[in-house]
Amino acid sequence: MSATEFSHLVTLAEAGQGRHIAIEADAAARTRIATRLGLVALDRFALTADVRAVAGGIAATGAVEADVVQSCAATDLPVPATLREAFDLRFLREVETGDAADEEIEISGEDCDILPLDGDRIDLGEAAVQTLSLALDPFPRHPDADRILAEKGVLSEEQAGPFAALAQLRSKPDA
Repeated sequence: MSATEFSHLVTLAEAGQGRHIAIEADAAARTRIATRLGLVALDRFALTADVRAVAGGIAATGAVEADVVQSCAATDLPVPATLREAFDLRFLREVETGDAADEEIEISGEDCDILPLDGDRIDLGEAAVQTLSLALDPFPRHPDADRILAEKGVLSEEQAGPFAALAQLRSKPDA
């Protein structure tokens, strides 16, 4: 298992006893996570989870909480957000990964939260970072983006779309 920005290992033996975990990333870890995820800043990153042994592996149920700053997709201005993302993961020994890279596979909703168990341990911190990455807005937009773009002469989709010319013709009086 390779080192990650926010590693927190839990073994099968620890999970067998059942365990509550509550940890926060320090400033150095938050900087590394922000760099990995392309964030402007990660001001807070916390993980709470209950882990327990299940048949074939470990179950982890909890949530990640974060105060993030992303760049606006249109203006590059900072877009702050507070996220809370719940997770319910199973780390199992027998997880099929598929043999052929080009092979098309179908997965159900339950399969999406099943991950392979790495020997006798899991990296709950890495799972938390991945959960955060999936919770981020893929196209964050600053509240003033439309106004700023209009001031710079960028047309909105309605103004530049295929029906914009028709709308302009409709508004002109007959000559």
